[in-house]
Amino acid sequence: MSTLRTVFEMTPFLLLFFAPAMTMRSISEEKKSGTLELLFTKPIKEYEIVAGKFLAAWALYFFTLMPTLLYYITITSIGDLDTGAVIGGYLGLMLVGAVFLAISIFGSSLTENQVVAFIVSLFIVFGLFMLDKVLFYLPTTIAMVLEYISIDYHFSNIARGVIDTRDLLYYLSMIGFSLYLATVVLQKRRWA
Repeated sequence: MSTLRTVFEMTPFLLLFFAPAMTMRSISEEKKSGTLELLFTKPIKEYEIVAGKFLAAWALYFFTLMPTLLYYITITSIGDLDTGAVIGGYLGLMLVGAVFLAISIFGSSLTENQVVAFIVSLFIVFGLFMLDKVLFYLPTTIAMVLEYISIDYHFSNIARGVIDTRDLLYYLSMIGFSLYLATVVLQKRRWA
């Protein structure tokens, strides 16, 4: 049976660098150029600004992922392919991308410098992605907590075609928490 496992294993590694690069100037450049203050004069809430930046980055990521469907078409023309695993893999890639982008939006909200925003975002997403790789050296109770926090642990479940509500809840909560933190940073800037 054919598989797209290599695509689903390699894409999150590429996304570790792609997501911070996509969003590094989304809010930091607005701060640096002063256009964020212009946005604050409009009847727009901070969460709307953050949500707009996030949805624009997520849409760009979606269209960036679209050409990989050629792999699906090519492999199905050659042999049998487990469609459930492919759907789960693409759903997982969209969710992992959303988490990385939300964290990177938060990283961009922390500073006016794009390079600093990239480095901060890369550090956070890399740390969350690699958490389940160091579990051998830790006590079991700490290892279980870190494994649940790790992004790759939840992605590996979905990439196998197993769509569990715990994994979906994890991704949605990570996206919501990251966007909330970015909104709080913008609110503090408005009232400072």
